[in-house]
Amino acid sequence: MQVTVTWEGEKMRLKGLGASGQPVAMDAGTDHGGQNQGARPSEVLLMGMAGCTALDVLTILQKKRLSLTSFAIDVEANRATTDPKVFTSATLIYRLEGPDLPESQVKQAIELSLSKYCGMVNTMKKAMPISYCYEINGSRSAVEPAP
Repeated sequence: MQVTVTWEGEKMRLKGLGASGQPVAMDAGTDHGGQNQGARPSEVLLMGMAGCTALDVLTILQKKRLSLTSFAIDVEANRATTDPKVFTSATLIYRLEGPDLPESQVKQAIELSLSKYCGMVNTMKKAMPISYCYEINGSRSAVEPAP
């Protein structure tokens, strides 16, 4: 896999581009010389991790013939306060809505993604502890360490 990040010629604006051909706009905030015209690279990293596990969970739930009316993942991450301000921990919060979503099957889909399929989460688990919880139709589970 290869991606290219190119400076757009204006202050701190960047464009990321991979084999998919879909551009990703990145920029710094005005407090760091940017124009706030794109996501921060650290946000893109967390979005990639959430997107990776989201695609796994969606695929697994579709194979189980479970239907969703909405699905989202929030990532709450902590960072060091001094440079290089690495991520020190993260919690993935899966939010699912739909008719007849058995908790055991939702949990199994999430745990399969986190332990077996999602390369992004498994890469990040080597750098920091990752935990997760889920909400099914507004009912929230306890937070657990990622398997």
